[in-house]
Amino acid sequence: MSATTAVEMPEIGATGLTPKEVVQRIESGQSNAVKTSTSRSVQDIVRANVFTLFNGIIFAAMVLVLITGSWRDAVFGFVIIINTGIGIVTELRAKRTLDKLSILVASEFLVRRDGRDVEVPHNEIVLDDLLWIRAGEQVPADGQIIQTWGLELDESMLTGESRTVRHKVGEQVYSGATAVSGMALVKVNAVGSHSYAATLTAQAKVYKKTVSDLNKGINTILKFMTFLVVPLCILLILSQIHTVGGWGTALSTGEWRQAVVSAVAGVVGMIPEGLVLLTSLNFAVAVIRLARHNTLVQELESVETLARVDALNLDKTGTITDGGIAFNRLVMLDSANSAAEQASTQALYDCCNEEQPNGTGQAVLAGLKAQGYGAGAVESRVPFSSARKWSAVRKSGETWYMGAPEVIISALEGDYSSVLQQVNEYANDGNRVLLVARSTAPLSPRSGLRDAVEGANVSDDPQLDVQAEPVALVLCSEKIREDAERTLAWFREQGVRCRVISGDNPVTVGAIARRVKLTGDHEPVAMDARELPEDVNELARVLENVDVLGRVLPDQKKAIVQALHTQNHVVAMTGDGVNDALAIKEADLGIAMGNAAPATKAVAQVVLVDSKFSHLPDVVARGRQVMANMERVASLFLVKTVYSALISLGVVLTQIPYPYLPRHITYIGALTIGMPAFILALAPNTRRYMPGFLKRVVAFALPGGIATALSVLLAAWVLPSVMGWNVTGDAADLSALRATSAIILFAMGVFVLARVARPLNGWRGVLVAVFAAAGVIGAFVPFVANFFALILPTGATMVATLIALAGSALIFTLCLWLAPLVRGLTGKLSRRH
Repeated sequence: MSATTAVEMPEIGATGLTPKEVVQRIESGQSNAVKTSTSRSVQDIVRANVFTLFNGIIFAAMVLVLITGSWRDAVFGFVIIINTGIGIVTELRAKRTLDKLSILVASEFLVRRDGRDVEVPHNEIVLDDLLWIRAGEQVPADGQIIQTWGLELDESMLTGESRTVRHKVGEQVYSGATAVSGMALVKVNAVGSHSYAATLTAQAKVYKKTVSDLNKGINTILKFMTFLVVPLCILLILSQIHTVGGWGTALSTGEWRQAVVSAVAGVVGMIPEGLVLLTSLNFAVAVIRLARHNTLVQELESVETLARVDALNLDKTGTITDGGIAFNRLVMLDSANSAAEQASTQALYDCCNEEQPNGTGQAVLAGLKAQGYGAGAVESRVPFSSARKWSAVRKSGETWYMGAPEVIISALEGDYSSVLQQVNEYANDGNRVLLVARSTAPLSPRSGLRDAVEGANVSDDPQLDVQAEPVALVLCSEKIREDAERTLAWFREQGVRCRVISGDNPVTVGAIARRVKLTGDHEPVAMDARELPEDVNELARVLENVDVLGRVLPDQKKAIVQALHTQNHVVAMTGDGVNDALAIKEADLGIAMGNAAPATKAVAQVVLVDSKFSHLPDVVARGRQVMANMERVASLFLVKTVYSALISLGVVLTQIPYPYLPRHITYIGALTIGMPAFILALAPNTRRYMPGFLKRVVAFALPGGIATALSVLLAAWVLPSVMGWNVTGDAADLSALRATSAIILFAMGVFVLARVARPLNGWRGVLVAVFAAAGVIGAFVPFVANFFALILPTGATMVATLIALAGSALIFTLCLWLAPLVRGLTGKLSRRH
């Protein structure tokens, strides 16, 4: 429990629970603790990395090879164990980073205990606590209202209805609702798993899989391999048994061991074992890197969504501006004496002097306090609401309204076009303009809840007096973030369409958008959201030509995101207020500022902990790096899968001994795929996201895989007759063939790596050269050569190997040349049909 809070709260007689009563409830399990975390549990991380289908196949294959006694050919299994360990360690590191960073954005709640108001974490709220619900907070536990000061709740997360609801004393409030305005004292009557919609109170801390282009593509590859591996493995064992003379001979001579080892060589090659590992590793490393820049990614897979964003909706306040507002002056609409101006100024102070004033209200209060103004006597009050966009007080026989000029004037009788013209003129200069109006008519009847309390509630549906008169304009200004213009310029260069969506005057927002060059050298097109069509498809059409939207209601922000979705846009939404929560939840990627309301951070996938808008390019760039690099890596792994499957098929159909050993594929795979893939996966890459991940990966892998398979199979079919080798009866001849095939396989692996790593200028060329050299040097190191059965050809064998390598290079070039021609012909045929 924290120390007593410095926030001034209304005086109440209730003392709340004693420390002893709190301890008793916690011990009896009556606290608000829920089992949630910012990421997967340790058990889930270990399970996800260890217990996979392919790890099971690899383990079974390793056991089979160990049974044969050829432990060197089982080394591939230990590589998988190392890779899995790396994946677990990296994800655990990411988990620790997320958990530490999430503490910075965790919210505390104010409770009344032992006669004092103290702040406690969500989990330490207990049954029967007296809980303060304040504007901007998400209700953390169910409770009954004891006292209220104009509390209005947005219950859209519970009911789906975006209309705010005013609650009375004695009514029930539920966890997951959000306080939009006012405040209340609530007695908690349900906590933890017993509370209504408990899972909605901390959505940001619940790990969930994000369905993505990358995941779908990789899962498709894995499903295909699942159906392919098992039958091919059986067929390979049968074919290898046949090459040694059948089951009888194999069992009597022990040749079955070699048959099993040969079959495993085919199976191991077909499994893209590092692909899943590198995907989660890449996500985790991206999350760790973003965390170093005070960016909390609450779902690992949402990193990929960052790459696909092409529409960014920005909330002005807290994103483009720093949220700081300064009161400039009060402008009287008619020539008035000093007494009238003083009365208007005092009324403005009293309208803003709520229990929980918003940013504008706080700025006005601070400015007027500096001028010597203080709280006046108020008979009744209508608190400010983002849905209503005005507040009111009743004092000295007059009702004073303060709020959005367009909203107030639209409700009044009479022609006030000249006032609106003045509003627009001030707004064009970047001012935030409010209107003060006066009426002699009383406010709506009180609800009778607390007549003795200043600012008692009025009716549930307060209305403006149509006879009210505009009296003065309030001019405030906002401070634009220093990094806003630079950040928006980056998004324009990257092809991301940015729109500013705000609840403020569209002219004011347009002026700020112009100052930060939202649309570059072009004038931004601004529009009042009250003119937007309700039909989603029509709204989508209108949005194509609009850059700035003002006077946007919370449910309209959500509708705007939905409209962009109908045009297949991937939408990111930033914000910091309660009114942004619905749109942030609806967006593909919700981005909340660190100083955002708890409800807003709860539904966002990304939180900018230090509230710096300039981190967004880092966020998007990191997502693009993940996607572009995973495409390279997936292409590299899939080439091995393709050639292993084709070679296995060729071996089965022609009943020849398998042309290389498992230890060969372990050595070659590590140098041309495994280790280079790790480096390429984490390398800088700024390529923009392009749809069609799986299609491009397959299109890349097929030519290289087919060329490699043809090269190895041709060598296995032709070389024995040319060289006079008896590969089925002489172990030395079979070893020579396998050594030659391994050399061809390594050379083709280097060709494929060079193609994946393009462009080869700079470090990428060095990468390919280093791993190619490492493969060659390893063959000259006695221990490595003996362990991996690497034999350097000599004499006639060397000549034959060189000729085979030349033929392989020719086949590789031919396949690359034919691939686009085949794709073009296939495309034409599909278009005809």
